[in-house]
Amino acid sequence: MTEKTEIVAENSTQNMVSLTIDKHQLSVPEGTLVVDAAKRIGVDIPVFCYHPKMEPVGMCRMCLVEIGRPAIDRGTGEAILNEDGTPRIDFAPKLETGCTIPVSEGMVVRGYTDEVAEARDDVLEFLLTSHPLDCPICDKGGECPLQNLTMNFAAGESRFIYDEKIKLDKHVPLGEMMFLDRERCIQCARCTRFQSEIVDDPVIGFSERGRALEIVTFSDPGFDSYWSGNTSDICPVGALTTADFRFGARPWEMDASASVCNQCSVGCNTTLNTRREAKSGGQEVVKRIMPRQNEQVNEIWICDKGRFGYHYTESDQRLTQPLVRKDDQLEPATWEEALSIVAQKFGKAGTDFLSLSGGLLSNEDYFHINQLTQKIGGQALLDSQMAGGDLVAQVGLGQGTNLGELGSGDTVLVVASDLEEEAPLYWLRIKQAAERGANLIVANPRRTKLDASANRTLRYEYGQEASLVQALLDSLSPKRPEQSDDVKALQRDEAVKAAAEELAAAENLIVIYGSEGTSLASSTSLANACANLLIATGHVGRRNNGLLAIWDKANAQGARDMGLRPSLNIETELVAAKSAYIQGADPLGDNPALKETFDALDFLVVQEITMTETAAAADVVLPAQAITEREGSLTNAERRVQRYYPAVSPADNTRPDFAIAAAIAAESGLRLETRFAASAFTNMAAVVSDYAELNFAALAETQEQWPIIGRDDVYYGGTTYDNSQGLGVQLISAAERGESPSLSFEPPFELERTQSKLYAVPITQLYDQGNLIKNSPILGQRLETAHIVLSPKDATKRKLELNASCQINIDGQSAKLSVKIDNSIPAGFVLLPRSLGISILQPTEIEVKAA
Repeated sequence: MTEKTEIVAENSTQNMVSLTIDKHQLSVPEGTLVVDAAKRIGVDIPVFCYHPKMEPVGMCRMCLVEIGRPAIDRGTGEAILNEDGTPRIDFAPKLETGCTIPVSEGMVVRGYTDEVAEARDDVLEFLLTSHPLDCPICDKGGECPLQNLTMNFAAGESRFIYDEKIKLDKHVPLGEMMFLDRERCIQCARCTRFQSEIVDDPVIGFSERGRALEIVTFSDPGFDSYWSGNTSDICPVGALTTADFRFGARPWEMDASASVCNQCSVGCNTTLNTRREAKSGGQEVVKRIMPRQNEQVNEIWICDKGRFGYHYTESDQRLTQPLVRKDDQLEPATWEEALSIVAQKFGKAGTDFLSLSGGLLSNEDYFHINQLTQKIGGQALLDSQMAGGDLVAQVGLGQGTNLGELGSGDTVLVVASDLEEEAPLYWLRIKQAAERGANLIVANPRRTKLDASANRTLRYEYGQEASLVQALLDSLSPKRPEQSDDVKALQRDEAVKAAAEELAAAENLIVIYGSEGTSLASSTSLANACANLLIATGHVGRRNNGLLAIWDKANAQGARDMGLRPSLNIETELVAAKSAYIQGADPLGDNPALKETFDALDFLVVQEITMTETAAAADVVLPAQAITEREGSLTNAERRVQRYYPAVSPADNTRPDFAIAAAIAAESGLRLETRFAASAFTNMAAVVSDYAELNFAALAETQEQWPIIGRDDVYYGGTTYDNSQGLGVQLISAAERGESPSLSFEPPFELERTQSKLYAVPITQLYDQGNLIKNSPILGQRLETAHIVLSPKDATKRKLELNASCQINIDGQSAKLSVKIDNSIPAGFVLLPRSLGISILQPTEIEVKAA
């Protein structure tokens, strides 16, 4: 007896194909591979080399199956029928690879016959001829498909001689983050194909041939990729292990807690594996961070910063009790003493009060901080130099938008963003959209990695980003107010004209802008121009259309939704204040030149996880909990609100940020939730209209996702976690609610500069020298020295060579930095990476000379 199953196609326009797999009748979308079709009905055809996110290669032969197809009369082209009227099925004379064969109408697949079982036995026996018996100590033990398949399918003995096993090097470092055990490698090429095909980082590959074949790294430093950890996830054996987890724990010893990465604005879903251990005094510790599947956000991938960056939560600089300044020294104090002092001082602050929040806090934290600030009478600021949160709320991505669905007919415009550095998963997903046929237009003053995937690149000078977008719009509708010379010049560019026509003709259009070389003023102008372009072309208020800001801080959108505004100039704003309340930000560490400004404050409170330069200058320091120790919600750049859960017990005497703000507020008569993040979220939703329909239960809802991976089965998609704790909810934009956004014709920001001068522009690097990375012993090894990047023309003029030292003077700051040279940078500009020792808020005149 057969069971019939209909698999609903994700795209209703797809043709469906009917077939039978191990007596199960089913219908699946045309083009589905046999192994994937079987997976949809719970039939596991084992694989090693195949991965549903990569092109099939059929290397390992583990997926061999019997495949039969309806017999066709060559003369008539009609199916040949049996006596009972059913189609005659002719099986191939040999077994076929289920990972390379797409389904066809009437196909019959047998995945568990004696012949198939014998073939799988042979494949496993062959693999084990060169595989060490490391199972008792192997890091992959307990989640290793080779181990599982051997137990399920292999014979209990081998015809090969154990003493003839090949011996290869073990514990080979491929860089600071990854180790290779060459004996364990089964040469499935998953790792090399992932690095080459998926992330375009061909930094590892095969060397030699035959039994001498082995994986090597081609880069210096070794395995120089932001995606190395994913190769360990998809390795089907213990050949690749991460430096922070190898020999650290066994999978069955660990608990799993759902979380959300707060290292950038993507909001990747993660799982924190934890364990109690004696060397940590019996405390729970995070042993590793793994991907958690969310096909709308990060699919099954996370970048290395999200994977290894959590170590700051374990830093020996963790704050574990309040500190109060006495006799010019910070001394330990009780919470009651510290809160009493803070409430007394803040109660007298009035309009001279300022709060400044970093970008890693939760929505509940921001809501309480803003409520407290309003009660006192001050202003609540976000430590950010990007604008446009209100515009994203109006014309942001429509509900249901999935970057993984973009393809032919869709257009993506990326402006002022080095996307892989600012938000790696967005870079990956936009690159893949282009590979599926989406029209990708990249506009940036210099070459970035995304250019290789673009159909068209547009160039402009730093400071002209808004003018470039305005020129695109004016090319479509020239009836605009008089424009500047910059806009007119860009509008005459044939590439700009062609790009404008493509944007207008697009079925769907997503405009992405970042922080490449921008200030708050230029970012405001850029966001406005991008919104105008979308409104004028009718690409707002619907799925797979709208505005996407690549925020410079992870939860910047959530902070704006809660009422915080970006800081225009923290020095100016601090000078105007007498009392300051800073949470999760380190402006003094970012810019030591602010020391006199901080010294001039009457009262400074810093709420932090670790001791920072700003905390060291405070009158009161309040210890906060890390994201690994608490629950809360974050809003990513797509305005998807996501929930994270506690994984380990909080550090002694620490509290969540929202609870600390509530305790301070209580002293002034303002009642806020002090214990439960879920209750704080409910209170927030009652005030913030965009979140009105949400609660923690809604954020925890899930639905089936494809591909189905990371389960207890023999179809191995990689070590990742099923998402049973929540996919999040994407907020609806004002345009989708029927509100009609209007065009704004303010003149675009343009940088005023002297052509003979040199100007430094701030850019973002994924691995910066912020507190999070500096406290990670793994990522800390990948930090670059503080440097600037110049054009060859400017370097030659100043007699500077690659990697040489130079002396810079900028905005009252002096420093000795190393020199890098990039021929794609326009002359007259110097790239100054943020958080690499020198901080600027906007393009600024700079002097550079040989040291």
